[in-house]
Amino acid sequence: MLPAMSSNAKKRSDEFLKIADQFKLGALVTESSHPVTANLSDTARGDIAAGLRQLFDVDDDVVRKYREFALSGRASSMAQAVLRALERGGKMFFTGCGSTGRLSIQLVSIWRDFWQRQRARGLACQPAPAEWEGRAFSVMAGGDFALIKSVEGFEDYTAFGKKQIADLGIAAGDVVFAITEGGETSFVIGTAWQGVEAGAQVFFVYNNPDDILCQHVQRSREVILDPRIEKINLTTGPMAITGSTRMQATSIQLAVMLTVLEMVLRELMSRLEPDGPGALDPAAVPSEFLDQLGRMHAALKTPEVLGPLARLVAMEETVYRAGGRNNYFADRFGIDVLTDTTERSPTYCTPPFRKWDDTAAAESWAYLYVPCDETPRAWEHILKRPPRCVEWTEAEVAALVGREKLSPTMEVIRRISVPELMRFKIGRDGLGLRPPKPGASAVAIWGEDDWAAALGEGGFCREQLAAARRGGSRTGLICLARPAALEPALARARTWDADCITVGVPVPESRLLLAGVARVGLKLLLNALSTCTMVRLGRVMGNYMIWVVASNLKLIDRATRYIQRLTGIEYAAANQLLFESVEYVEPRWKSDKAYPPVVGLSVMRQRHGLSSEEAEQRLMAELGTGNG
Repeated sequence: MLPAMSSNAKKRSDEFLKIADQFKLGALVTESSHPVTANLSDTARGDIAAGLRQLFDVDDDVVRKYREFALSGRASSMAQAVLRALERGGKMFFTGCGSTGRLSIQLVSIWRDFWQRQRARGLACQPAPAEWEGRAFSVMAGGDFALIKSVEGFEDYTAFGKKQIADLGIAAGDVVFAITEGGETSFVIGTAWQGVEAGAQVFFVYNNPDDILCQHVQRSREVILDPRIEKINLTTGPMAITGSTRMQATSIQLAVMLTVLEMVLRELMSRLEPDGPGALDPAAVPSEFLDQLGRMHAALKTPEVLGPLARLVAMEETVYRAGGRNNYFADRFGIDVLTDTTERSPTYCTPPFRKWDDTAAAESWAYLYVPCDETPRAWEHILKRPPRCVEWTEAEVAALVGREKLSPTMEVIRRISVPELMRFKIGRDGLGLRPPKPGASAVAIWGEDDWAAALGEGGFCREQLAAARRGGSRTGLICLARPAALEPALARARTWDADCITVGVPVPESRLLLAGVARVGLKLLLNALSTCTMVRLGRVMGNYMIWVVASNLKLIDRATRYIQRLTGIEYAAANQLLFESVEYVEPRWKSDKAYPPVVGLSVMRQRHGLSSEEAEQRLMAELGTGNG
C-alpha cells in the first residue's frame, strides 16, 4: 500500500484537477504517438544509425507540409503584411514559449545578424541598416532567461503574454506572429489578443487541426473563430517523440517563418540596392526553399551522414553514461546549438546549464561556448542584441496574479533577471569551469561562412578541439557546407585531429540570404543527435519521453497521462501520485540539483507500493546510471 498523501500535494492536485479540463490535451495530434517511431527505443538500442533513420523518416512530414505551404501561396500574403508594416515604420513581433519561444528569439537573431552584416559591408541606405535591424522583437515566456531554463508558470498565464508584448510597445500598424506548437498555449494566446487590442495584424501559427482544437480547448477555439486573427495551420502529424513539439512542429515553423523573412528581405534589398547581391525575385523563394529543403533532408538519410552521426551519438552516450560532460563550440550557429542543448533539460530531465558560481547545482551534461572573451559580449553575440529579461515590480505582478500568488511569482521573477543570466558563462571566461579531461568530449559546429574564424589557423573551434584532445577528451565536428567545399574542409580538419568524428552535411547551392535551409537542416540533425542519445540512455520508452519535467500545466497533464497509461489507474489518482512525486523532488529541482524523473518515480511507487525514497533507490538501480 502506498504511504498516505501529504496535505500539500493533495491541495495542489485538487487545484489542478479543478481546471484540468482546460489542459487535458491527450486528444491533440501533437500528443499522439507516431507509428514510424513506435519502437524507437528498441531500434536505437540495437542499431544507432537505424534509430537516426527513423527520426529523419518522421521529418518527411515536415517536407510534405512545407510543400503544401509553398504551393498555397500564403507566404506571399504574410510577407506583404510585414512589408506594409515596415514601410510605415511599424515593427514585427515573434512570440512563443518553450521551443517556440526559443524559435522567436532565433528568428530575431537571424534578422538582426543579416542587417549587422549589411552594416559591416558598408551598405548605405535610408532607412539605415541599424533601423531595419531594430524593427524585429521576440517575446518569449519568461524573457531571455528562458533560453536556458523553462520559467515556472509563465506559459500558463494569458495575462503574462499580454504584458510582455505590451511592455515592448506593440501598436497599431505592427505585425504579430503568435507561434504555439499545439495551438493552445495560454501565454502565446495572450500575445495574440494584445496584438488585436493594439490594432496590429496578428497571425496565429500552430500545429493541430482546427476541429480538434475547437472541440477540446476553449481558448484555442476563441482564437481560431475570431476573424481578426489570420490562422496559419502547419499540422504535420504526431511528433517523432510523443508530445515533443520541439521536433517536427517547431521545424516546420522555422522553415515557414524563414521563408517569410527571406521574401521580405529580398523585396527590401531590391529597393535599397537594385543592383546588389540581394536583388532577387521574392516570389521565387518558396519554390527555391522547397527544392533545397528536399535535397537537404535526403542528404541527412545517406550513409555518409548517418554513419558518422551514429558514432557521435555513441560518443556522447558513453561520456554521459560514465558521468562525463560535453562542451559544444559554435559561432554563427550559436543560437541554433543553444536551442537544442537547453531543450534537452525539460524533455529528458537532464540538469540545465549551471551558473558558474553555483557549485551545489548538478553540472550540466552539455554546455555551449562562443568566441567572445567576456560572457556579456557572448550573450549579445548569440542574441545579436543586449539580453532582455523580465524584471517586473511587485505592483505589476500583483495586478496580474493577485496577492495570494504574489510572493511565489516574485520569487520566480527574481531568479530570471539579466544579472542571473550573466551567471551562465558562455564566453572564453567560462572555459576554465569545464576544462577538457579524460572521459569528457568536445564538439564543434560550424558552417561554411565560419571557416576562417572557427577552424582556420588560430580559429576558436579549432583551438578548443585541440585543447580538448590534449586534455584527453574525445572530439567531434559537425560541418555544413556546399558539396564542393565540404570534403576538402573535412580533409583539412582531419590533418590536425585524425581521431575527430567528422560529420559532413552537404548544403545545396543557394541564393537564400538567410541560409534558411542550412538552419533547418542543422535543427533536424541536432534534434536527431540529442534524441537518439537520450533514447540510448533509457530516457524514452518506445517513443514516449518518460523523463518529462512537469514544469507547467500542459506538462502536468502529459505526465499524468503517462502515469495513467503505464499503471492503469484513473486520471485523478495518477495526478495525485504525480504531485506526491513533484513534492518529493521539488527542493532539488528548484536548486538545479539532480533528481529522479517524476513519471518513473510515480510508476515505481504505484507498481510496488513503495515510499518515494524507496522508489527512487529502486528506479535508479534498475536504470544503472544516475541522472546528475
